[in-house]
Amino acid sequence: MELATVVVLLGFVAAYAVWFARLASGLRGPRVWPVVGSLPGLVQHSERMHEWIADNLRGAGGTYQTCICAVPGLARRQGLVTVTCEPRNLEHVLRTRFENYPKGPTWHAVFRDLLGDGIFNSDGETWLAQRKTAALEFTTRTLRAAMSRWVSRSIHRCLIPILKEASAASASVDLQDLLLRLTFDNICGLAFGKDPETLAPELPENSFAAAFDRATEASLRRFILPEVVWRFKKWLRVGMEATLSRSVARVDGYLSAIIKARKLELGDGCGGGRSYDDLLSRFMKKGEYADSFLQHVVLNFILAGRDTSSVALCWFFWLVSVHPAVERRIVAELVAVLTESRGGDPSEWLAAPLAFEELDRLVYLKAALSETLRLYPSVPEDSKYVHSDDVLPDGTFVPAGSSITYSIYSAGRMKSVWGDDCLEFRPERWLSPDGKRFEPHDSFKFVAFNAGPRICLGKDLAYLQMKSVAASVLLRHRLKVAAGHRVEQKMSLTLFMKDGLRMNVFDRDLTCEFGRASRPGTSPSAVVETAA
Repeated sequence: MELATVVVLLGFVAAYAVWFARLASGLRGPRVWPVVGSLPGLVQHSERMHEWIADNLRGAGGTYQTCICAVPGLARRQGLVTVTCEPRNLEHVLRTRFENYPKGPTWHAVFRDLLGDGIFNSDGETWLAQRKTAALEFTTRTLRAAMSRWVSRSIHRCLIPILKEASAASASVDLQDLLLRLTFDNICGLAFGKDPETLAPELPENSFAAAFDRATEASLRRFILPEVVWRFKKWLRVGMEATLSRSVARVDGYLSAIIKARKLELGDGCGGGRSYDDLLSRFMKKGEYADSFLQHVVLNFILAGRDTSSVALCWFFWLVSVHPAVERRIVAELVAVLTESRGGDPSEWLAAPLAFEELDRLVYLKAALSETLRLYPSVPEDSKYVHSDDVLPDGTFVPAGSSITYSIYSAGRMKSVWGDDCLEFRPERWLSPDGKRFEPHDSFKFVAFNAGPRICLGKDLAYLQMKSVAASVLLRHRLKVAAGHRVEQKMSLTLFMKDGLRMNVFDRDLTCEFGRASRPGTSPSAVVETAA
């Protein structure tokens, strides 16, 4: 090699070393390496990624910046990631400067094949128009009644018989699988008025459910690869891109048939006297929409409403199983409410699903579910694209073209926000001092349902579904993690359990545990006090 070439190469290396030293000195958080940035740390800690991010945020005081591509020209914009869980920053990003922080081109490109320009994959006017229409529907009592009907049907026709059979046979069940099936059936019923019956006793595989799962997984894989790589694989139709293409085609065909049939039923009045109250039918009645638009509306709500509630319930049942005092107080509250509304006979408590009024009175149960979501949010991390240069309330400069990751998982685990007991499962932090009222926390401290203009429209429906499932199961059964089963987080956009949730099921004897409640004249408060 000629001397001049060697000198030029050494000059480039020296210039890069000086540039990299300046870059690294201005970043906080995990160690940044030449070229590959902080990616080695992410790979090294991939099995505990959310805890790793939380550790970094604690060390940095709630916000840090890192680089995933330490290359001149990219590192300070496209390669720069600001990670935060500071409530002031979250309010700034999610509400105060909402327009400056869209989902962005990367997110939209990743999910476009599956979700199109649906509400969870769009920004600007496209998002706003769908949000306004959906918001009107989610405020109606009819939609709440529809959700209650679908949930009650799935619980009492499918879930309870399966658990009863497992208890009788002294067998364990994978509760995560059962709950995923239950919430999928519910959200399909609510979205387009048809139950795919994946929670039938034989736990069958449903072609639509299987295709939807494969399409979702393949879409998420795109986040791992540079866009140019997955687009090239898509062009070649190989690997997961081929799977995505086939799965989306199957999902499209399934929903297309439903949409065409529903249009005929609503158009000529030959629905057999049935009154449709699902989201698809309600959107159809609002105006003339293209089939592709209606399909994406349905898919977006299925994606948002299926995994989130089931994952939250999994962590809830696990936490309750290892905190018996919390479990006893939940059941005591159920007994107290049902004693007041149905009398003291335990058989009457189980005779029918809980009514709206009964569910609304379960304040401790709601507190326990909220505490679960604080510690184990269904979506642990989310990200935004920075449209224009900005400065966060804590003084952090964020350049246009970079991205912000807000760690929902970390936000619930900061001593500066939740106190020294932030890692403890303590539902009482959500109750008034007398324990009689549920007291919500600031939505930028508790971001499990997002916050600002994009706050979850289905928040109340999610609580309705979770309370219905939790109440129905805990009234009838005690659950215990099966021997040898390890509960671990799965590293994905949704906080699944890595190997499911294998639990043993035992019958609950309400008369034995809460005998006083079956006596006429026993006050609900006396039952709760006994449990506490």
